Amino acid sequence: MSQVYVAGVGMTRLGKFPERSVKDLVAEAVNAALQDAGVALADIESGWFSNARQGQMEGQNSVRGQCALRSMGWQTAPIINVENACAGGSTGFNQAMTSIMAGQHDIVIAVGGDKQFFPDRPDDMFRAFNGGTDVYKVRDFFDPLVELGRSAVPASVLDDIQFGAPGRTFFMDLYAGMARHHMALYGTTQEQLAAIAAKNHGHSVHNEYAQYRKPMSAQEVLADRQVVWPLTRAMCSPVSDGAAAVVLVSEAGRKRLGTRRAVRVASSAIVTSSDRDPADFDRHTGRIAALKAYEKAGAGPEDMGIAEVHDATSIAEVIQAENLGFCPRGDGGPLAVSGATTLGGRIPINVSGGLVSKGHPVGATGLIMVHDIVRQLRGEAGAAQVQGVRMGVVENGGGFWGVEEAATAVHVLGPLVSGARA
Repeated sequence: MSQVYVAGVGMTRLGKFPERSVKDLVAEAVNAALQDAGVALADIESGWFSNARQGQMEGQNSVRGQCALRSMGWQTAPIINVENACAGGSTGFNQAMTSIMAGQHDIVIAVGGDKQFFPDRPDDMFRAFNGGTDVYKVRDFFDPLVELGRSAVPASVLDDIQFGAPGRTFFMDLYAGMARHHMALYGTTQEQLAAIAAKNHGHSVHNEYAQYRKPMSAQEVLADRQVVWPLTRAMCSPVSDGAAAVVLVSEAGRKRLGTRRAVRVASSAIVTSSDRDPADFDRHTGRIAALKAYEKAGAGPEDMGIAEVHDATSIAEVIQAENLGFCPRGDGGPLAVSGATTLGGRIPINVSGGLVSKGHPVGATGLIMVHDIVRQLRGEAGAAQVQGVRMGVVENGGGFWGVEEAATAVHVLGPLVSGARA
């Protein structure tokens, strides 16, 4: 089986761009990745395309990748459309990697792009997120989560926790339930969540691609508009438009391109959620995916110098820091408050700004995280550079089932591999 490398990465700035199309965003990201890899579109042997919203918002179904990439001049090579909620980009990355390992291809691309901001259709914007869980079991999932964390909820906000509340996605209710459950089990506090969000808003100041680049203090995060307790707006990822692309190559492809900036893909694992006791976090999909990825990579949390995790809300960073083994279970909040996860700390997490500040264009998010880690491993992150980093890890969750994400992907990347044209 061939070793796999990331040879090129590219992405757009993230934000709300009502004037831009998916095709436009994708073209920018793909062209940037091709230029970064030093490869032409005609050299790409296969592509995987991730998108989560065009079906609901634009009626573009079935051949979304063909529509986006053919418009750029793509000819004959296969395009595989991928949909796996917020983990779609990571799923495309995993499948592109697998095709190289199987000896099918030498140069491939994984692409993700989404337009989620439609200012004239706000109800449709929020409703589109509902398909990320089982639409027949929405109440079956919501009601138990409310009960799990009820003991942590101040009496003054109990009335705000209600199914189908306007002005927010159903996923914010689910993450709030997870947060209250973690609070009840381990004593995690709203102040710790605010500290994590403030850290990431501060990190995003250095990220030219980020949707928001304004620093916030923990006090400002707490004072922001409440979405659903304990989450304030600054603790939640925004609605975002954007795209990203990653060129992957085999050893033969790397030598053919002569790239001196290739990053090794040490491993990639995707896990589906399973039935478990809500308190049994050792069977959390993020924990299982992390263990599988570490085993395949022959590495562990102690080898990671940086992490990008799926903080759709700030409680997710707490849980995933624990799942990735950076601290004991229940210590994710104190870990962040200690400064260990800040740029310059022991294990910097979400130096890009994370989803809460960088943005979250669902189908592209997993590839954006790969982009961010690759730039770090190459030493190209500028003011956000983590010094001496050799390996990094990406955790990207998607959808919801029961008490956790429906799918979780974990990739271990690194080290940087130098090489010249053979």
